[in-house]
This record gives sequence, structure tokens and C-alpha cells, in this order.
Amino acid sequence: MSPSQRPRRRRRSEPLRDLLRETRLAASDFVLPLFVAERNEEARPIAAMPGVVRHSLEGLDAECEAAAAAGVRGVLLFGVPAKKDAQGTGAADSEGIVPRAVRRIRALGLPLVVITDVCLCAYTDHGHCGVLANGEVANDATLERLAQVAACHAQAGADVVAPSAMMDGMVAALRSGLDAAGHSSLAILSYAVKYASAFYGPFREAAASAPQFGDRRGHQMDPANAREALLEARLDVEQGADMLMVKPALPYLDVVRDLRAQHPEVPLFAYQVSGEYSMIRAAGAAGYVDERAVALESLLSIKRAGADAILTYFAKEAASWLGR
Repeated sequence: MSPSQRPRRRRRSEPLRDLLRETRLAASDFVLPLFVAERNEEARPIAAMPGVVRHSLEGLDAECEAAAAAGVRGVLLFGVPAKKDAQGTGAADSEGIVPRAVRRIRALGLPLVVITDVCLCAYTDHGHCGVLANGEVANDATLERLAQVAACHAQAGADVVAPSAMMDGMVAALRSGLDAAGHSSLAILSYAVKYASAFYGPFREAAASAPQFGDRRGHQMDPANAREALLEARLDVEQGADMLMVKPALPYLDVVRDLRAQHPEVPLFAYQVSGEYSMIRAAGAAGYVDERAVALESLLSIKRAGADAILTYFAKEAASWLGR
């Protein structure tokens, strides 16, 4: 007996498949993470992330111009400072590497949303995400420092600040501090759901931010937990987060989907992190997979799960592959 339903009819030709496609990627979906080093001698390719470099301040110009020309609409800045200390004081220095980078990008006049990462891990000599007390990250003392960092970035001209430290109450602390400093119009993109993931390894080389002892499992989320993500996201929305993020992306597509359903009104970002990127690069270089096809398929899956925007090191290339 012939089947009464034949879904294959809808897949017979490329024009028909294109017409009926449910999920579409565009260059404007992507945010490009950028590492910028205060010391020029530390501006170099990242061995664990082929194709990614730690830029000098001057080297940002060409990278941002290329991203904008490709149709990418946002960059996320991570600073690699010249000096570190126990309190991470350099993170809130108005002449630090991130504020200087923000001002430099702003001067280019490009159609780019400038987002800054707000954390202390790259600025502390111990590599943890906040100030320490008795060998542990002190949550409330760290909040004050994060608010200072956000205000510093806002003053430099950032469009969005993105707190990533996973401290309880960090969105409320940033919102209060920004409003008090006259930056009530500045948006907060919260790393609301950031897992203690094994996929961050290459990033720690790029940002020189590996902890000198212990780990971050006391404040980043347990990879086994999904319901807890709903709590974290709800708390951040209640505290004033304008946008939410899930990090990493691909291993947590279920969480992306859950948050999309829980907060349909809130823009949702997902971060395709360094480990995800490096695995695709390595498999492509070895000839095991078609790098371009796998990269685009992975990005498409993140969008299909419900992300409005994707932070990815493939941003420029993916934009060019899509042909805008």
C-alpha cells in the first residue's frame, strides 16, 4: 500500500527546500569574541585555537573592519592585562586594556555592538573570578568590584556589559552601580547559565585566565543540572538583565530550548566556546569532517534550539560562507 503522507515531496529540489526552511542563519546572528593584549609582544596566534589571535590594540582595527564588512554586528572584548594582583584592580582601570579597546573601536565608526566581558579572572594573580577570602571566592565583596568594572566599561563607550563571574546578585549589583553612575540606558547581557565545563580549555590559553589552584565548580553550574538553569535565569531577569546567555552552547541545547520557553520575551544568546571551535577545526584539518559544513550545521542547531544570537569564533567565516 502506498503511504498516504509523503514528506519527501517537500524536499525534492533546492528551491523548494529553501522556500520551506524553518530556521535560517544570517551574518547578523553572530557576535565575534576578541582577545586584546596590553603588551604588544603578547599579541600572537593562539596555538589551541587555529585562526584565532590575541590582538594588539592596533591590530583591532583591521579585525573589526573585516567583521563589520562581513555583516557581523557585534564583538565581545576580553582583555589580557600587563599586570595582575590579588584584587584584580586593573579590571576597573579607565586606562586599562578593555576601556582603551572600546574607545579605539568606537573611533572607527563601525556598525558594531561593542560588548565587554565583566569578570576578574584575567586580572587576578590567582586566576579566580573574584576576590578571595579564606581561599574561596567572596561573593559579596566581588559584587562591588564587578560593579566598578561595568561602570568603567560604560564610561569608555561600551554598548553592553556582560557579567560572567556567576556570582549571586551580580546583575542587581551591576544595574544599581550603572544607574548610580548615570548609565541607566546601558544594557546587561548576563552569563546567566554558565557551566563548569571542560570545553573552556583553549580559552584559558587565549585569555591567560586559568586558576592557579582549585577550580570554579563552587560558582559555575554543575553540567548535570538543567532545572537549576531556569532558576539562575529567572533570578537574573528579576534583577534587571536585558539579555541572557547560555555557555557553552552545543552541549547544552536542551537548556537553550528550556530558557527560550521560559523567557520568550528576553533576547537569548548562546556561546559556542573555544573547545567547540577547536574540535571542529582539528577534525577539519585532519580531514575527518568537512569543516565548513560542520561549523554551519552546529551554528544552525544553536539557532534552531532558540538562540537569538550566537557568540562564535567562526563569526567572520560563517558570515562569508552564508554570503550575507
